[in-house]
Amino acid sequence: MRIPLKAAATAALLAAASPALADQLIENVEGLRIDENGEIDRFNALWIDDDGRIRQVLDREDKRPRQVDYQLDGQGRTLIPGLIDAHVHVMGLGVAQLTLDLSDTNSLEEALAKISRFAAENPSRPWILGRGWNQERWGLGRFPTAEELDRAVSDRPVYLARADNHAGWANTLALEAAGVTATSEVPAGGRMERIVGSRQPSGVFVDAAEDLITRAIPAPRPAERDLAFAEAQKLLHSMGITAVADMGTTIEDWQTFRRAGDRGSLTLRIMSYAAGADAMELIAGARPTPWLYEDRLRLNGVKLYLDGALGSRGAWLKQPYTDDPGNTGLPLLQPAELRNIIVRAATGQFQPAIHAIGTAANAEALSAIHEIAESYPGDRRWRIEHAQIVDPADLPLFGEHDIIASVQPIHQTSDRLMAEARLGPDRIRGAYAWKSILDAGGKLAFGSDAPVESPNPFPGMAAAVTRTDASGEPFGGWLPEQRLTREQALAGFTADAAFAGFAEGRFGRLVPGERADFVLVDRDPLLVEAAELRETKVLETWMAGVRVYSAEE
Repeated sequence: MRIPLKAAATAALLAAASPALADQLIENVEGLRIDENGEIDRFNALWIDDDGRIRQVLDREDKRPRQVDYQLDGQGRTLIPGLIDAHVHVMGLGVAQLTLDLSDTNSLEEALAKISRFAAENPSRPWILGRGWNQERWGLGRFPTAEELDRAVSDRPVYLARADNHAGWANTLALEAAGVTATSEVPAGGRMERIVGSRQPSGVFVDAAEDLITRAIPAPRPAERDLAFAEAQKLLHSMGITAVADMGTTIEDWQTFRRAGDRGSLTLRIMSYAAGADAMELIAGARPTPWLYEDRLRLNGVKLYLDGALGSRGAWLKQPYTDDPGNTGLPLLQPAELRNIIVRAATGQFQPAIHAIGTAANAEALSAIHEIAESYPGDRRWRIEHAQIVDPADLPLFGEHDIIASVQPIHQTSDRLMAEARLGPDRIRGAYAWKSILDAGGKLAFGSDAPVESPNPFPGMAAAVTRTDASGEPFGGWLPEQRLTREQALAGFTADAAFAGFAEGRFGRLVPGERADFVLVDRDPLLVEAAELRETKVLETWMAGVRVYSAEE
C-alpha cells in the first residue's frame, strides 16, 4: 500500500516531549482515581517526581511541598487517569486516517459517490484503499458487488475493508491484479461470495478469503508506516487515550513502534499481542519482552482468531443464523490448532488473547482455556476478545479461572438491530452480557476495536452504563439487566484495562509509584447525565508528567 507522505511538520506533529526533568505540582483539580483498594478516590492535587511518576496524591487539607520546579493550576477542571483502550488495531487506525473512510455513508449510492470523488482527488494512488462500508447500515440486504464498485472506479484496483474488518470489497481490476477467478481455491476459514447462479467471484471476500486479494496490494514503506503511526497517536491522545492493547501486531508494526521509541517520539503506551504464534516468537523470542522505553512498549502475548464477525456472518454459532438458515459461520481454527497455540504461548509465559464472537467460538475458547489452565497454574489472565454472543449456559465458565472478557461497549449500540436479526429472540439473552460475566466471577476490560469503531472512550462508557445509543434508544436500555455502574465503566477503561495487560503498578490508576498519565476533561464522568457523559471533551492529555495533547493548541 502506497500512502503519499504529508509535509514534514505533519509527520513530526507528535515528536514526543522528552521526559520531565523537574518535579511538578498539578493542583486545583477535581481529581478522580482508582485507589490502592480499587475504590474511587477524589483528590485535589498531584505531586509528580522528576521521573514522571506519581509521588503523592493530595487532598485539600494536605500540606503542599515547599519547593517544586514546576506548578500548574488546573483551574478546577476534572482530572482522571489516562484512558486505556484494551482492544485496538493501532496501525489500522493510523492507515484509516490516510485512506478512504466510508463509515459515514448511509447507502450504496452515497458510498459509490464518495469512492469516485476520493479516486479523482488522488490520481497518483495505484490502488484505492479504504474501509468502513456496512451493507446493513445501507439497508442493502446483501453484499455489494465488483460490478457496482466498477461504476465508481474502473481505471485502478480498489479494495475496501468492511466496517468490522472481517470482509473486503474488490472491483474488477483488483480481482484481475490478484488473479482471482471462479476456480481460485478459497483458504480454510474463508468465504468468497459468488455471483448468484455461477461460480464467478462477486467481489466480496470474508475472513481468510481476504488473503486472495490483499496479497496483491503493495506493502507500505517504513516511512509511510511511521506517518500512519504518528496519525494514530495524535488521534488517540486527542481522545484522552494514553495506553492501548494492540491486537495483531506484525513484525512490521513492532519495528514501527521501535523506531518511534528510538527517536523519542513514542508517546503512547502499547501492550502488544502478536499476530499469531510465529510473529510472537519472531518479535519476542522465548518469553515476553521486557517493558521498553520507560513502560511504553511490551510484547505481552498472542492474538488468535477463532471466528469472524457477526455483520459478515462469519461469527461461529452453535445453531444457524436466523436470517441465513444453514450457515453457522466460519471457525478459523480447529480445536487441536487452538489448543496447540495456547500451550505454545503458555509454555513461554505469553498471554493468549482469543477472538471469539459467536456462541460456538466462545464455548470453544472457554473449553480450551479450562482444559489447559489446570496444567499452567498461576496468574495467567486468560483473555477472550469480544465475548460478544455467549450461550447463557456458558457464562458461569468465565469465573472458574478469572477469565478476562475484553469487550467493546460501543459495539452493543451499533450492532443491536443487526444482532437481533442474525440471532433471533432465543439467543439474544447472552449478547454483550457484561454484568453476567462479572456476576459469574469473570473480569472485564473495555476497548473500542478501532478502527472498527471510533476510539473515543466516552460513548463506550455511556453505552456500558445505559445500554442505549446516542439517540437514547431503546427506551430503558437493551437488555438493561446488563448495565454497569459509572465506577465500573471508568475502571474498565483505566485500572481494569491495565490489569488485563499486566500493567498494574505501572499506569492506569494514579497511585504513588505509577506513571503520571492523566487527562483533563470538561465534566465529571461520575456525576453528569448519561447523554452528557457521551459528549465529554478532552482538554489536555498528559503522559508521564508531559503534556502530549492540548485542545487549545
